Amino acid sequence: MVQITSIIEWGPSLFTVINVLVGWSVIAYFAIRIYQKQQVKIKVWKIILVIWIGCFSFSFNVEFYQTILKIPILPFGVWILYFFLKSKKGRWERYWRFAWLGFLGNFIFLAVTLMTIPLQSVLYPSDKISTYIESVDHAYIVKTYSSKNDVILQNELLVEQLPLMVQTEFFSDKWYEETYMNGDEIQSKERFPYQMVGVKGKWGSGIRSTFFIEEDGKGLLIATPKRQYYFRSDVSFLKGVKHE
Repeated sequence: MVQITSIIEWGPSLFTVINVLVGWSVIAYFAIRIYQKQQVKIKVWKIILVIWIGCFSFSFNVEFYQTILKIPILPFGVWILYFFLKSKKGRWERYWRFAWLGFLGNFIFLAVTLMTIPLQSVLYPSDKISTYIESVDHAYIVKTYSSKNDVILQNELLVEQLPLMVQTEFFSDKWYEETYMNGDEIQSKERFPYQMVGVKGKWGSGIRSTFFIEEDGKGLLIATPKRQYYFRSDVSFLKGVKHE
C-alpha cells in the first residue's frame, strides 16, 4: 500500500487529508462503475474488504521534493485474494476487478500526491520560519543544560523578531573548534542550552518540530525529523541571558 509521509509532519497535514479523501473518492467512483456492470451483485462490505486487501503490495521508497513515497511493485494483496478465492468456481471472476482496483489505487494516491506537492511547497515553504511557528503565546523555556542561567522567553519581542529572522548556516569550522576542541582537549560547551516548548505551528502544515535557542538568545534552531533550520535574530529574545 502506498504510504505518504511528509517531512513536514505534526499530526495529519492538510495535504495528507486531501490526498486520502481525493484518492478514496476516485477509487469509490471506479468501484461503483464496476458494481453497476456486474450481473451478480456482491455485498458492499465484501467489495470494501477486497479493495482494501488489494491495496497491499511490495514497494520501494522514493524521496521527491521532501516527500517520501512508497512505489508499489508487486500486488501482494491480489495474490492473497486469488489464493483464497480460486478454490470456489466463479468466485475469483466476481472479485478480481475489485482486487486489482485496490492495487491500482496505490497509483491513484501517488498521482494525487504528485499533483499536490507543488501546492504544499507554496503554502508551507520549508525555508520560511512562518511554516514552523504561527503562535508563541503559550511558549516558554526549558533548560537542556543544567549549569546555564535561568532565563525567561520574551514572547512579544520574539513575535516582533520572527518576520525579521533569516535562515543561515549554523555549522562551521570555527564554531566546531570553539565548541568541541581546545587544543588537544575536548570542551563540554552547549551551544543551544534552551528548548522552547508550547509553540503552535502553522495550521495544516502537519509539522513536528523541536525548537532550541542559542546561548546568546538570538539564534533559533528548528529540528524536524529530516532537517534542521537555523534562524538568527539581531536582538536577544531571552531575558536573563549573560552577555560575555
